[in-house]
Parts: sequence; C-alpha cells; structure tokens
Amino acid sequence: MTLNWEQVIVHSADPEALGRWWAEALGWVVVYEGDGEFEIRPEPDRTPGIDFVRADEVTRHKGRLHLDFRPDDQAAEVARLEALGARRVDIGQGEQPWVVLADPEGNEFCVLAQRKQ
Repeated sequence: MTLNWEQVIVHSADPEALGRWWAEALGWVVVYEGDGEFEIRPEPDRTPGIDFVRADEVTRHKGRLHLDFRPDDQAAEVARLEALGARRVDIGQGEQPWVVLADPEGNEFCVLAQRKQ
C-alpha cells in the first residue's frame, strides 16, 4: 500500500488573501482558486500543497498543527516575512533558536535557526 501526502488544509476567513500571502512568502504558485478555495504548490505538478478553504467560523485558539521552516539565513527570512505582514508571537517559548511568527490570520509557524554542521 502507498500513501502519498497531497496537501495541508487551512481553514480561513479569506482563503484567497491568506493563500496569496503564503504563495508570496514561500515563492509557490497558485494552482486553483474558486468557490471559497485557494490552493498553492511549490510547482504546478509538485505536492504537497496547501489548500486554503473558507470556514465561516475560524477558531481563534491555539492550532493543533503548525509549520516549521529552516531558511539559509534566519534573520533575513524573519525580516522578509515581517515585511509581508507576519508578526512575532510570544507563546512562552523563552530564549530559543527559533522565531515564532503568525500569518495575517494568526496561524503560528516557526522559522528555525540554521542547522548546525
């Protein structure tokens, strides 16, 4: 049996706006938009992707899933994401080698430090 990871679903108040934000943040392409749904992928035929789906009631409590990213230059990437509209979030992490950010709808994600050689 084979199980292939197709996409992550993100419930959103505004799927198009949030999807476009993430497409710009990740440098991904839009593969579908319409009917309250907006899907992005690294390349048109490459998965996994992220599918933003309209939800009338988007919860405002801590999510059970978040994404971690490891850039080549953490400080530069955090600055770039903040310039796009991400904001720093204090979740009680204290002094750690990662930075916790939130996207425009408040979904938390981490920008990790460079991997030690």
